[in-house]
Amino acid sequence: MVARFSVAISPSMKLSSHLLSLGASVGHLWPHTEELKMASKRITQETFDAAVRENIEEFEMGPEEAVKEAVKQFESQGVDLSNIVKMTPKVSADGAQEPIHDILQALDDLQESVAHSHPQEASAHLARFCEQCKQHKACRFLAAEKGAYPILLATWKLAAAGDPGLLIQALNALSALTEGQPDLLDTQGLQLLVATLARNADSANVTSSGIRCVRHACLKHEQNRQSLVKAGVLPLLTGAISRHRHCADVVREACWALRVMTFDDDIRVPFGHAHDHAKMIVQENGGLKVLIEAAKAFPDNPSILSELCSTLSRLAVRNEFCQEVVDLGGLNVLVALLADCNDHQDLVKQVLSALRAIAGNDDVKDAIVRAGGTESIVAAMTRHLASPQVCEQSCAALCVLALRKPENSRVIMEGGGALAALQAMKAHPQEAGVQKQACMLIRNLVARRQAFSQPILDLGAEALISQARAAHRDCEDVAKAALRDLGCHVELRELWTGQKGNLAP
Repeated sequence: MVARFSVAISPSMKLSSHLLSLGASVGHLWPHTEELKMASKRITQETFDAAVRENIEEFEMGPEEAVKEAVKQFESQGVDLSNIVKMTPKVSADGAQEPIHDILQALDDLQESVAHSHPQEASAHLARFCEQCKQHKACRFLAAEKGAYPILLATWKLAAAGDPGLLIQALNALSALTEGQPDLLDTQGLQLLVATLARNADSANVTSSGIRCVRHACLKHEQNRQSLVKAGVLPLLTGAISRHRHCADVVREACWALRVMTFDDDIRVPFGHAHDHAKMIVQENGGLKVLIEAAKAFPDNPSILSELCSTLSRLAVRNEFCQEVVDLGGLNVLVALLADCNDHQDLVKQVLSALRAIAGNDDVKDAIVRAGGTESIVAAMTRHLASPQVCEQSCAALCVLALRKPENSRVIMEGGGALAALQAMKAHPQEAGVQKQACMLIRNLVARRQAFSQPILDLGAEALISQARAAHRDCEDVAKAALRDLGCHVELRELWTGQKGNLAP
């Protein structure tokens, strides 16, 4: 049975022969019903445009109405239109039959100007192309489908001959095109990207635009990450932060790109090199020192400080790296930020994340406590009690500090850490992350300090932990552990004894 799609028409209208053929052509994409069930239904841009044109020409709809009707009908048939440009294509002045979308017209004009080596014309067309790409991801998808990448590569090469302005525009266009489409970057583009960053290291604008291309090409693409690392992109990223330490755009882009290098987000590969890349950034390129020194250059810029702290937390992946942060003065910077920038919620969240990361080292735990970190963390949680993200990160940081450290648990208790955690549980009963981290914190506080159990129970901990256990499946184990260590009654069912027979429900 062939699946058919058609444009919605009123009862008084007759289905034209063109629409019938349109339905057949769409159905041809999925010739079997079973295949329709197994895969997402999609159509081509040409099919959608033909349906819109049919509405305009045969049913005398206006352009906007024609597009809306086409969208409505295709979506009613379960078609995924996320990669379809839902705008009426323009017909050329001579009345040509095949209309063209603005982004494709800009691409054609760009190709012609590059072919004739006209940089000024190419610049204007690049600006139009970028504007179209920013409108919707469907525009980027259509442009890529119609060969935009090799055209931009040719423009890039033309600009590299000595036109810095055009080079920046070409990089911006490439980053716009590759956003969400990292597969477009090929070996030639990869090598050209690294070479461009190396040759223009002193230009903040070129560096910022080039690093943005790196970021888009590496997000959810492990092979591009590994290839760029092998090509030498890491020293270019850390070097950009050092060289342009006072340029916010460069530091922001470089931090983001460094974090992407430590991601393991490509589902197409069984495992990535995230840990290896973090090691290379720290050991071979002095990444921790670069970030900490850069933080000192932006004392009044919470946005950039957030980026730096977020990147720092991604790099603290080994015991010695956590200690290195302290040795480089990073702990003092973090504690000072938490105390002095308490009004900036996002920065507070990122500082807490960094403290949580470096507290993986037992010696660093003690250093954080000695530096007054626990008081600052409790103060941050109390001040931003309405923020589930800050509450979760605060509880998580305190939880790590208390782990295997009874003396730290005493400091946290005396500083009101348990009370603040229970207040967070009350404020965010539906946030599984907050509930889970708070339960783990309570458990760690009493695991080696049983004397704390009764004071925590007097604050109403048992009821709150039981509620978390009932409301969130993720909290089941940690809630039971917390209740057990608090001395509360916990029903522990023995699901299997090793005997033959059916498991009891």
